[in-house]
Amino acid sequence: MTQVGAELSAPPESSPPPAPPRRDPAPRVRLPGVDLIRTIAALAVIYSHISYFLIDDRGTGWWLIDVVYQIFVRFGQVNQHLSFLGVGMFMVVTGALITGSAVRENPRTFLIKRMVRLLPLLWVAIACAIVLVRLHINGMFSPQPGISNAQAALSFVLGGFFFKPQVAVLGVTWTLLAQIAFYLYCTAVRPLLRTRPIVSPILGAAICAVILVYNHFVPEVASVPVLSKIATTMPVIFLGQVIYLQWTKLASRPWLAIAAVAQFAVVWFAGLMGDYWGGDRYLQTMLFAVVCVLLLIRRDGPIARSRFVYWVGTRSYAIYLFHTLTLYRIYNETVQFLTPTGSIILFLIVTAAVSEIGYRWIEVPASRWLSARLLSARSNTKPARSMAPCPGTAKSSAESAPNR
Repeated sequence: MTQVGAELSAPPESSPPPAPPRRDPAPRVRLPGVDLIRTIAALAVIYSHISYFLIDDRGTGWWLIDVVYQIFVRFGQVNQHLSFLGVGMFMVVTGALITGSAVRENPRTFLIKRMVRLLPLLWVAIACAIVLVRLHINGMFSPQPGISNAQAALSFVLGGFFFKPQVAVLGVTWTLLAQIAFYLYCTAVRPLLRTRPIVSPILGAAICAVILVYNHFVPEVASVPVLSKIATTMPVIFLGQVIYLQWTKLASRPWLAIAAVAQFAVVWFAGLMGDYWGGDRYLQTMLFAVVCVLLLIRRDGPIARSRFVYWVGTRSYAIYLFHTLTLYRIYNETVQFLTPTGSIILFLIVTAAVSEIGYRWIEVPASRWLSARLLSARSNTKPARSMAPCPGTAKSSAESAPNR
């Protein structure tokens, strides 16, 4: 047989097996019920401040407070005034939504996107709060009778919360410290999130526990009380992260259970040490918030798609920032003419109007303007990538409300 014939009769060499598909380190998850969760959370936060104000400050009551108390406090075993319930739901959503973005985007892009959504409206709300205090229309949310120029300047970067005692011109903004801490944490552990993601919530729980222990055992002069407040809130965000890892099958069930137990252990420890400020049922309240998110955030239907839910969900950040600036003065000035229910309805109307202005004229245009200038130069030097939001998590990257 000739050499050519031998080559033709030889069996063909087998081709190498195809390489296994690469695992996506941050799969996208469809969450059609996110606006519904934000709506419920916003309403819970508003109710909480109304209840605190009427019961604790004015020593009066309201018929809806009696109804909510019977259903949620007595039967549901959550905190009085629904304290932390709405904030807890916002935080769980933050952990569930932000984790994937932190992995998919480079740290610079990730942080810029978060900050351009949070800061412009925050700065406007802080400025309004300072003006209202200076005009003696509103009071401070801390013991001080007024606010100095230095304290006002620090308030724009949330620095007043690090004073002892705290200087709070707009009390609700303390939760942004926990959110920003989570953003920074995600960028710091991004390599872990890409390779061993379950380590992130477990390590986070350990860091929160160390902070709580530190503040309890160091001399008072060396303590930083606001860090304890952040450390008692972060476990709820990490539970949202655990939920994301479960949805995307990025961790095994035993490790997911360990990570979840670690968060509840930190909350239990914080309650044991007296670090919570608004009730003695934070563990139950946090569990209630997590269950609500699990039951509703992936639900689709007429309610989740309704105009009301869409409106409140997309404006939830503005509502959160502005509602305490309008509540107390409107109620005190009108209750003698309109009755408690009438005054609260008026407060809701004014808050809705202010929130719509903040969302349409400040939050959305400022986010677009800053994103175009801070991110366009970088994107022009690299191949274009799709910036479409995860289906069900936002209506558009520019219009979606910040994750609370």
